[in-house]
Amino acid sequence: MASISKASLLVFLFFSLHFFTVISVEFLVGDDEGWALPSSKSGEQMYNEWASNNRFKVGDTVHFKYEKDSVMVVTEAEYNKCHSSHPILFSNNGDTIFSLDRPGLFYFISGVSGHCERGQKMIIKVLEPPSPPSVPTQNGTSNSSNSSHSSGAVEMAAAIPASTVGLFIISFFGLLLF
Repeated sequence: MASISKASLLVFLFFSLHFFTVISVEFLVGDDEGWALPSSKSGEQMYNEWASNNRFKVGDTVHFKYEKDSVMVVTEAEYNKCHSSHPILFSNNGDTIFSLDRPGLFYFISGVSGHCERGQKMIIKVLEPPSPPSVPTQNGTSNSSNSSHSSGAVEMAAAIPASTVGLFIISFFGLLLF
């Protein structure tokens, strides 16, 4: 009976560690309102306000749901003109998912004439991935670049992801319990 509870504890710890690791998030553009021409009440900045209330990272996706409309990914110049003859992406299937595959700015506009000018456009800023922690050098200052004076062991320890360390710790305690 004791081995069953130990095994259950180990399984619980292993799976609970994975709940804390989030790889990517899918955002529904405009939340409940979806991708539609903004009403006069919501204003021309509705989608940019929505985007500014979210934090996007590389690997996230944005999900556009719409009816009798379209979505285009365009350049900054095309976004400012509210027109694109050759968009990066054009979709009019009513259910478009776009992957944010790099840090930086992404520009979206409606492909329906007049909709962009009336506020159906959005800029999404994808955050830079977190930089690795800086490694202290022999003189006590921090340095994130490789140096011939720094210890390879310290650099290696800083490069091991927290999830790997967590799995190692759980495995170690699992061996102790059995």
